[in-house]
Amino acid sequence: MASALAGDDLSARSMSSGQGWGSARFRDIWQTPSEVFERSQRHDTEEDLMWAAIERLPMYDRLRKSMIRRVGDNGKVDLHEVDVTKLGPHQKKQLMDSILKVVDEDNEKFLRKLRDRTDRVGIEIPKIEVRFEHLSVEGDVYVGSRALPTLLNTTLNIIESILGLVRLLPSKKRKIEILKDVSGIIKPSRMTLVLGPPGSGKTTLLQVLVGKLDRDLRSCGRITYCGYEMSEFVPQRTCAYIGPHDVHHGEMTVRETLDFSGRCLGVGTRYEILKELSKREKEAGIKPDPEIDAFMKATAMAGQKTSLVTDYVLKILGLEICSDTLVGDEMRRGISGGEKKRLTTGEMLVGPAKAFFMDEISTGLDSSTTYQICKFMRQMVHIMDVTMVISLLQPAPETYDLFDHIILLSEGRIVYQGPTECVLEFFEYMGFKCPERKAVADFLQEVTSKKDQEQYWFRKDQPYSYVTVSDFVQGFNSFHIGQQLESDLRVPYDRSVAHHPALVTEKYGISNWELFRACFAREWLLLKRNSFVYIFKTVQITIMSMIAMTVFFKTEMHAGNLLGGSKFLGALFYSLINVMFNGMAELAMTCFRLPVFYKQRDFLFYPPWAFGLPIWIIKIPFSILESGIWICLTYYTIGFAPASGRFFRQFLAFIGIHQMALSLFRFIAAIARTQVFANALGTFTLLMVFVLGGFVVAKDDIGPWMIWGYYLSPMMYGQNAIVMNEFLDERWNTKINDSRFHATTVGKLLLKSRGFFTEDHWFWVCVAALFGFSILFNVLFIVALTYLNPLRDSKVIAVDENENKNKKESSSGENKEGHFKSQ
Repeated sequence: MASALAGDDLSARSMSSGQGWGSARFRDIWQTPSEVFERSQRHDTEEDLMWAAIERLPMYDRLRKSMIRRVGDNGKVDLHEVDVTKLGPHQKKQLMDSILKVVDEDNEKFLRKLRDRTDRVGIEIPKIEVRFEHLSVEGDVYVGSRALPTLLNTTLNIIESILGLVRLLPSKKRKIEILKDVSGIIKPSRMTLVLGPPGSGKTTLLQVLVGKLDRDLRSCGRITYCGYEMSEFVPQRTCAYIGPHDVHHGEMTVRETLDFSGRCLGVGTRYEILKELSKREKEAGIKPDPEIDAFMKATAMAGQKTSLVTDYVLKILGLEICSDTLVGDEMRRGISGGEKKRLTTGEMLVGPAKAFFMDEISTGLDSSTTYQICKFMRQMVHIMDVTMVISLLQPAPETYDLFDHIILLSEGRIVYQGPTECVLEFFEYMGFKCPERKAVADFLQEVTSKKDQEQYWFRKDQPYSYVTVSDFVQGFNSFHIGQQLESDLRVPYDRSVAHHPALVTEKYGISNWELFRACFAREWLLLKRNSFVYIFKTVQITIMSMIAMTVFFKTEMHAGNLLGGSKFLGALFYSLINVMFNGMAELAMTCFRLPVFYKQRDFLFYPPWAFGLPIWIIKIPFSILESGIWICLTYYTIGFAPASGRFFRQFLAFIGIHQMALSLFRFIAAIARTQVFANALGTFTLLMVFVLGGFVVAKDDIGPWMIWGYYLSPMMYGQNAIVMNEFLDERWNTKINDSRFHATTVGKLLLKSRGFFTEDHWFWVCVAALFGFSILFNVLFIVALTYLNPLRDSKVIAVDENENKNKKESSSGENKEGHFKSQ
C-alpha cells in the first residue's frame, strides 16, 4: 500500500548505480510541461505565510515540516506547523480523520489527490508488467496410499530417502506436472483474478511469479518484470506475496505488527520522490493541500517506530476497531480468524512494493468484507497504477465484477486469460453458456469439470462430448483474445530505460543499524509480553536455591577432609544442573517463534543476524540475575570458600554456564525446528553432555576412543571451573599421603580422583571456554537460521483415485487416473 501512497513506487534504485535523481535514466519519466512552472498568484493569508516560512527552510528541514488543522477550545479550526517525525497518536488520529472521515466515500478521493499532486508537476509513476512464457512446474510425489501421512509411510519414506542418496534403491515417487507450459501477461493498472478449482495450481502460479517456489519443486520457463530477468533485481522487495497462512506473533497487537512490518520494509523511494516533488512545487509556486502534504511527508520518513501508513491500512481493512488488541495464538485470546486474514494482507500493504500477489485473501471473511477490501484494492490499482493479482476460491458476483482481467486455471493449464467481459464470449465460442441466474465465477470453475460440464452445453443441434482442458487451451489459442495475447508476447518489452525505476535492487529496506534497532525493540516488547515466563523462571531458581541451602546446610558441610569434600562436590554439581536447566525454556520459546521468523526472513524483512543478535544480547542481564540469585542464596549458606574473590569467581563461572546453556538450547531449536524434534534432540544432547561432563563418569573412566567427547562437552568446563574455585582454596590445603598421588592436599586429591584440573590457571581457561561456547552456539544459531528451512511436507500431494477400484478390477486394464492437490 505504501507503494500507492505518495508515489513512492518510483523505485528507481539510483543509489545502487551511484546516479542521482536527475540522471538521464529518469528524463523520460519526469517530463515536466513548461506551463507547470508558471507561478500562481498568492494571497497573504495566514496559511500562505506559514507555507512561505516552510518553503524558506533548507530541504532537510522542509521535508519534515508541514501544517495540520487543529480544533481549538472555542471550536475554531486553525492550522499549525508540526514536525511530521514527532506526530503524537492524537495528532495522527486527527489527520487520518480529516483525510478519511468515511472510508467508503473518501478513500478514492484521497488517492486521487495523491495522484493529482504528482501529475501536476509532471511526475509519471512507473508501472510493472509481469510476463511468463512457457512456464512449467513439476514435483516428485508419492501416489495413492503412499501419499498418506501414516507412521509406516513416513518410516518407509525416510528409509527410501537414505538409500536413494547412495543409489541403492530407486525412488517410488512419480513426477507430477503442476503447471504445464503456461504463458501470459499481467498488466499494471488492472485487477487480475486467478480463478480455478482446488488443485488447479493457483498457489503454485503465484509463488513462482514472485520467486518463492517451494524448494521441492522444479520450474522451467521465463519470467520477466518489465523485460528484466528475476536475477537482475530483488523480486521479494519489488513485489509482495500474501500467502494463505496467517503467521503472526500472538503477543503483539495488530498495530504493533503492522508498525514493525512497515519499519523493516522501509519507505522505498518515497523520500527521494518527495524531495523532487517539493523542489518542483517550489519552482512552480504550487501550494499543496495541507493534509496531503503532511501525510506524504510523514510516510516518507524511514526508521519511525510508527507510521501513518499503518493508520491508513487499519482504516481501509476495517482493523481500526481491534488495532490495540493482541493478535492471539493457541494460548492467548486475540482477534478473530477473519481479522487475522486481513492483518496478513495489511502486513505487506504497508511496504513499498509495487506489485501484489494475493493468495486466498478471502478465507475466513464474509462476502461483504471481501467485497470492501477488493473495492479498495481496485481503487489502488486504477489510481496509483499498481499491479495486483488476487486468487479467490469462490468470489461473490459483486466481488467478481470488480476485476478487470481473469486468469482461469484448470489442471495446471491456463484455459482463459484476458478481460472479464470477454470470458463468457469465449465459452460460448466453445459451445458452453452460463445460465442467467448462475454466478459467473461458479460457472467458470464448473465448466471445465468432467462431472459438471454437460449441463452448460447449449448447442442442442450437436451431440455433446466431453471437452478436455487441452481442447479449451487450443480453442483459446484460436480465440481473438488468445491471438492478441500471443501477439503481445512476441513483442519484447521496451527496455529503453537503463534500469526500470520500479524494480528494486537493494536487498533490505533500511540500513543494518536500523534493522538491528527494529528487531531489538520487538524483542524487548516480546520479553515484556512474556514476562510471566521470566518471572516464573526467577521464582523457580529462587525456590531451588532455597532447597539447595537446606539440603546442603553449612553445619553439615565439613571442609578440609575427604568425607566433607564429597558433599561439596555434590552441592556444586547440583548447582550446575539447576543453572543449566533453568535455561531450557529457551528451547520451547525459540521453536514457538520460528514460523514467524521464516516467513519474515523469506520476505526480506530482516537478515537472520538481526533476529539472533538481539535475542543473545537481551538475555545477558537474565543470566546475571539468575546466577546472582543462586549464588547469593547458596554460597555462604552451604559454606563454600568464604573469600570474596572465590565468591565472584564462582559468580562469573555461573554466568558463563547460563549463557552457554541458553545458546545451546537456541541452537538445538534452530536445528530441530519443531517442538517434538527439539525435545528429543535436546534430551539426547543433555544426556551426552552430562555423561561426558566429568562428574557422572570420571575422566579416567572414559575410554580413549571417547575422550574427545569429554573435551567437547561444554558442561565439563563449567564443572571444572566451579570445583577448582572451591577445592584450590587454602582451607583444602591439608596435606595427605595417597598411594596413587603421593603427597598432596585434600583439595587436589578430590580433584584428581575425578580427573579434574588442579592448576589454578585452568579456571580461567574453563571460563573462557564457556563464553567461547556461548559465542560459538550463537553463531551456529544464526547460521542455522540462515540456511535451514522449516520442516514441512511437500507442497504437492498426489492421490490415485482409482487405486482401490483397480485392485478389485485389475483384469480390466483400466489406466489409473491421478489428480494432484496444491496445498
